[in-house]
Amino acid sequence: MATSTDPPKSPTDPSSLTAEEKHHLITRNLQEVLGDDTLRKILPERNISIYWGTATTGKPHIAYFVCIAKISDFLKAGCAVTVLLADLHGYLDNLKAPWELLAHRVKYYEFIIKSMLESIGVPLEKLKFVRGTDYQLSREYTLDVYKMTSVVSQ
Repeated sequence: MATSTDPPKSPTDPSSLTAEEKHHLITRNLQEVLGDDTLRKILPERNISIYWGTATTGKPHIAYFVCIAKISDFLKAGCAVTVLLADLHGYLDNLKAPWELLAHRVKYYEFIIKSMLESIGVPLEKLKFVRGTDYQLSREYTLDVYKMTSVVSQ
């Protein structure tokens, strides 16, 4: 029960949500939820982390609002959301993203995604972006790919 000394809770403040309310936000409008029992056990203890990726192949369009609406639910439920901007994938996918434009596309996608979320009143404190080439072009990643290739080709 709130007292007069408690700070007012914002309607988008995840700390004011019960585990059941968080579960509802996380799972609503999903056709299927795998691991629901595990999710229900975790939510009373801590928030979960979400990972979503998109290739930076062209202009984001109205269909992105479907994914953005779900990401909105995750953020409102207190989840930490990491968005992979798959720039190398965009380049390798039939050159849909020219090499010279990869960095610009990443900035553009990050701006558009943040703007879409802000336009529907979503808190962005737990949202972060990673760029595929930041690790896919690293020495460690390349060695892992070679190791996996050697195992798969046996």
